Amino acid sequence: MCCYLPLPAGGSPSGSHGSSCRGRCLVPGSLDYPIPQLFTKTAGEHFVFVSTAECRFKFAIIHNHIRYIYQSLYDTCLFSSRPLFQLFVPDAILKERLDPETLESLGLIKQAHQFNQKIVKIKTKLFYKQQKFNLLREENEGYAKLITELGQDLSGNITSHVVLESIKSLIGCFNLDPNRVLDIILEVYECRSDQDEFFLPLIKSYMCEPLTLCHILGFKFKFNQEPNEETPTSLYHIAAALLHHKLIELEDLYVHLMPLDASIVEEHKREITEAKQIARKLTMVVVPSEKMEDKEREKEKEEEKNDKPPDNQKLGLLEALLRIGDWHHAQSIMDQMPAFYATSHKAIALALCQLLHLTVEPLYRRSGVPKGAKGCVMRPLRNKRAPRPAESFEDLRRDVFSMLCYLGPHLSHDPILFAKIVRLGKGFMKEVQAPPSDTLLSCFLSIADQVLLPSLSLMECNACMSEELWGLFKLFPYQHRYRLYGQWKNETYTSHPLLVKVKAQTVDRAKYIMKRLTKENVKPSGRQIGKLSHSNPTILFDYILSQIQWYDNLIGPVVDSLKYLTSLNYDVMAYCIIEALANPEKEKMKHDDTTISSWLQSLASLCGAVFRKYPIELAGLLQYVTNTLKAGKSFDLLILKEVVQKMAGIEITDEMTSEQMEAMTGGEQLKAEGGYFGQIRNTKKSSQRLKDALLDHELALPLCLLMAQQRNGVVFLEGGEKHLKLVGKLYDQCHDTLVQFGGFLASNLSTEDYIKRVPSIDILCNQFHTPHDAAFFLSRPMYGHQILSKYDELKKAEKSNRQQQKVHKYVAACELVMSPVHEAVVSLHPPRVWDDLRPQFYATFWSLTMYDLAVPHNAYDREVKKLQVQVKTIEENPDVPMNKKKKEKERCTALQDKLQEEEKKQLEHVQRVLHRLKLEKDNWLLAKSTKNETITKFLQLCLFPRCIFSAIDAVYCARFVELVHQQKAPNFCTLLCYDRVFSDIIYTVASCTENESRRYGRFLCCMLETVTRWHSDRAVYEKECGNYPGFLTIFRATGFDGGNKADQLDYENFRHVVHKWHYKLTKASVHCLETGEYTHIRNILIVLTKILPCYPKVLNLGQALECRVHKICLEEKEKRPDLYALAMGYSGQLKGRKVHMVPENEFHHKEQPVRSATTASQLNGPGTTAKPATNASKTEEGACEDADRSKDKSQGTAKPVNKANSTVAKVTTSNGNGNDSDSIQRDDKEKSGKEKKEKKEKTPGSTPETKGESRREKQRDERGAAGKEERAPREGKEKTPKADRDKQKAEEKSNKEDNKAKAGNGEPKELSRERDTGAKESKTKEKGGDQSKEKGGDRSAVSGSLKSPVPRSESAESERGTQPDRQHWLCTYTVSADCQWVITATSLNVEMRTQFNPLGHFFQITKGENGDPRHHQHPGPQRAGEESQSLSFAPAKSTGGK
Repeated sequence: MCCYLPLPAGGSPSGSHGSSCRGRCLVPGSLDYPIPQLFTKTAGEHFVFVSTAECRFKFAIIHNHIRYIYQSLYDTCLFSSRPLFQLFVPDAILKERLDPETLESLGLIKQAHQFNQKIVKIKTKLFYKQQKFNLLREENEGYAKLITELGQDLSGNITSHVVLESIKSLIGCFNLDPNRVLDIILEVYECRSDQDEFFLPLIKSYMCEPLTLCHILGFKFKFNQEPNEETPTSLYHIAAALLHHKLIELEDLYVHLMPLDASIVEEHKREITEAKQIARKLTMVVVPSEKMEDKEREKEKEEEKNDKPPDNQKLGLLEALLRIGDWHHAQSIMDQMPAFYATSHKAIALALCQLLHLTVEPLYRRSGVPKGAKGCVMRPLRNKRAPRPAESFEDLRRDVFSMLCYLGPHLSHDPILFAKIVRLGKGFMKEVQAPPSDTLLSCFLSIADQVLLPSLSLMECNACMSEELWGLFKLFPYQHRYRLYGQWKNETYTSHPLLVKVKAQTVDRAKYIMKRLTKENVKPSGRQIGKLSHSNPTILFDYILSQIQWYDNLIGPVVDSLKYLTSLNYDVMAYCIIEALANPEKEKMKHDDTTISSWLQSLASLCGAVFRKYPIELAGLLQYVTNTLKAGKSFDLLILKEVVQKMAGIEITDEMTSEQMEAMTGGEQLKAEGGYFGQIRNTKKSSQRLKDALLDHELALPLCLLMAQQRNGVVFLEGGEKHLKLVGKLYDQCHDTLVQFGGFLASNLSTEDYIKRVPSIDILCNQFHTPHDAAFFLSRPMYGHQILSKYDELKKAEKSNRQQQKVHKYVAACELVMSPVHEAVVSLHPPRVWDDLRPQFYATFWSLTMYDLAVPHNAYDREVKKLQVQVKTIEENPDVPMNKKKKEKERCTALQDKLQEEEKKQLEHVQRVLHRLKLEKDNWLLAKSTKNETITKFLQLCLFPRCIFSAIDAVYCARFVELVHQQKAPNFCTLLCYDRVFSDIIYTVASCTENESRRYGRFLCCMLETVTRWHSDRAVYEKECGNYPGFLTIFRATGFDGGNKADQLDYENFRHVVHKWHYKLTKASVHCLETGEYTHIRNILIVLTKILPCYPKVLNLGQALECRVHKICLEEKEKRPDLYALAMGYSGQLKGRKVHMVPENEFHHKEQPVRSATTASQLNGPGTTAKPATNASKTEEGACEDADRSKDKSQGTAKPVNKANSTVAKVTTSNGNGNDSDSIQRDDKEKSGKEKKEKKEKTPGSTPETKGESRREKQRDERGAAGKEERAPREGKEKTPKADRDKQKAEEKSNKEDNKAKAGNGEPKELSRERDTGAKESKTKEKGGDQSKEKGGDRSAVSGSLKSPVPRSESAESERGTQPDRQHWLCTYTVSADCQWVITATSLNVEMRTQFNPLGHFFQITKGENGDPRHHQHPGPQRAGEESQSLSFAPAKSTGGK
């Protein structure tokens, strides 16, 4: 090879060259000979090459000359003596020039063989073990020319084709090795890597085989694989360029690169293992000092790794490929590595980001740049083979989406590109007006899942990126968003070592913050929570929610500290809450299976507080509750209840005060000011958000219907294996949430929205199977809206200011709106129901509310006064600024005006409604059935279902009964209605849930308030009840032609009836308390607490209750603490009410005056029946003793006290001894009557009065004996204790003796049978009808369903006085268990019996002196197909007297 070296200045050419090369150079393929001077020296030590022909000529001359010199030297050395030879030729020259054998013969070397071996070793070392740059020492001229050609300035017209021709000439001229020439070309290209346009065509034109070029590159890469060696980036560049232009194949080059793929996989696994170890250490409890040391060690290791990154030639080549835009080969390399391993190196991630920038730039400029933003214009790659820039959203599918998927979470290195991708997504969602392409939408969702959210996790506290991402996410439906959040939370953090570390660090930091979070440091802790949530909200909120589930006192501080969150974080929190609620691993019941778990209650409270305070979308939470209801689970209704309560301010509680209840009967403004516990005016925005969420996602009606259906599902489907207490709580929760949610819809939805969404009542009940009470509850606001709308239309159509015309228009509007409702409700019940109730009455009852019946003037005045006091307080407060004073005064004044206007408006409305009811009342109840049947259906279908629906409905039911009474509605027996309500409470109480018991107690309290008001004052009673048909007891015949005259219950008898009701309430209460059943005891204690203001009023009844409740306190203290708490609470309140109780004789007059006699002409003429006196008090004497004796459990089973209570003792007009038997044989009664008459006749000198006294005394004795005989066989069934039976016998015996002394003016003690054990229902009831026996058979009692009779009045009879010219009559009456009144009037030789059935049938049978019976039937309301009922009797014998 020719050396491209200058000759030394001033030296001879031959000497100079000889000194450097020892006089010769080795040319490949030639002999060893000295090279003559071939160059001519010029000034400045430049070389000028001579011509080729001249050079060959000189070589020939020199060759001959050298041959001659060698021959001469050989002869001289061979034949001259050694010393002489040494003088002329040195040994070194001889050893260099002569062959080994000659040297051995001359004695210069010992052995020729060893010398040859030494020569071979030296040559091997010289020629094969080449030093660096040793190649340039060969053939200087050719390679020098080659380097000159490649290193020249390429800015001119020099092309690769021209240079290639020069290289070919040099190879041919200097016999250059083509492979070494290619190597030189690559070396120069490496130094001039920016000249791709020149070298790539040159190499492409020069190379013979791609494999040779690949091997040369491979040797270059292997040279840099030595330790502490670093592969230059220029080498990566030329390899990437050659790959990109397909000059070499990636498979051929990849095998030369280090490290091996197996080593990369092992390294990746090792990184994951180390990350998991770090995460495990962060979750372990470590001593603080050790923890700090571990952190420092980990930090040092991380720094070492970052300081000295490993030399990975595959990653270097990948980066170079990305830099030049060769995505195809780069993708192939990344496919050989674990996921995200390549992009985990920042340089590669940035290179790929740069390629993405260039690819999306045109589309971003068109659709992604926000208004007003400028941005930097990026220059595209000059490489025509790079990925084509995206011009449309479809072009993104070509390369951009795949690049982003390979980039993964490491997009975090380029926040600008992150923002661009997000903005492109927003542009896509906004630009595509129609439903977006499923493919493109799926692509964007995948990018959000695999790239955007993981990248956000690796960004530190970048709130801007979080808000930017929310701008895209809010365009997705919440279903897509929640799926993304679920993937982000549960799967993303396991895909990469960095994310594993980030998760562990986030949890560690969250623990640190939550340990120090208190009410006092909410603000700084909130900032730390905000910073942490910008990047990893799912991990943070998951930990926070886990803490709240354990510690509910964290709810307040946590809610206050969330004010620094971004919109995306709020949405993520909603998802995390739903996921926590739906956790299948957590039980929603406590271990005792009677209460809801505390963690669920805590999360429900958090939901209400968070969703109210912050603008979080509610659709997901509402849909979750809907789905759980659809699946038949009602636990999560607690969440909806809390959300509605907090966001709308609507509370459902049965613990309202009387002032709150009164305020709830007013308008919306009064409800907001005085009806709720909280301030509803602060929930305007949150309630609007809740309403929008319900309407936008069409969830309002489905939620209502599902809740209405789920109430029964709780009992019959969901509560099969659950504890009864839990079933009751779930039922109450479902019902209360329905009432609360329906109230929210009624008060917040507009009229159009409400009417549009709620179907008609028949569709609700028949198609959606909604219970009737819930269906009317949902439809009721719709009826009110429709009536007002129609009323306004009629007023506008005919303008008139006259009040009367306005009322008529309102009635017309009601008829137009309610007529379809009247027709629709017919399908809700069987046809026989409408024989007693008109559909109009039924619909009127269910469609009205307390707002329609009365105006709460006191509540309005109370709230106005509060506002006035508030204004005065503000004026007197000097600390309040003037501006604030002015605003508060204006607000209070405006509220006052609103309340006063609302009161006026409600007053007009109530007047219109009352006028409408007055017009309708005559058509409410039909006379087809008996009054008892009518009242039964009214109670069953109207009163009872609604009185337990809500607290305000309980008040409404009581007021509606009073209103119907005041309206004097025909065929409505007020007295019978009240009697049925107060007499039949055991079954109702036992079947109620806890909250229903409170509402039922409130209903009873309101009913008792009305009764107590009538009972307390005669004037009030006479005014409100005296001439009202509701208190009609019997019809008195005015003549044989059937004329009737109404007879009312007088005041004193009403007081007796009220005492009877109090007694029956006491007896029912004692029964429930003695059953031992949890539900019975709990419910009756709740009811008693509610009715405490009105009951008990009688001292002995209160003492009876107090004794039994005290016993409950002693029994349940250890067994059932909740019952013990209820009993203790009621006991304390009962003791406080003792001062308001009165003795029984003050509550009603126990001793009644002797009834005046009625003349015979009066009876024989008009056929008038005598009135019985009501003495209900006798059966209640000794109630406290009865409570003590009633420990016997026989009263706690079937045949409850209801039916026993319905039996009222037989009494005489002189308040004689009572008899509770209802099955005395008729022949016994006739016999006793005859004996009395005979005795009367045998008593000389007796006046009519004394004769009547004797007859009454005898009758009392006979009835007592008959009752005793009848009770004897029943004692075994009643299971009366022996001590009680003995006491009863003693009392019966003493009664006979005392009756004689007290017959005229005294009142005997009542038998204790009923108060000790309660009268049992008769085994058989005698059927009523026209059944008469010829020979004095048993009398048949008329059957009826009323359990407590309506007593007749005696005041009217006493007021008439005694007429001396008429006969004296002995009048007695008996009441059987099936509510039949049998009245017997006997005077001398005439006996008259009258049978009265409270169902409405009156029968009067009279036999005169001539023996002709006269049978008069006064028909009342009668069922269709019911036979007439009569009574047979035995004729009385004449005594032969007057």
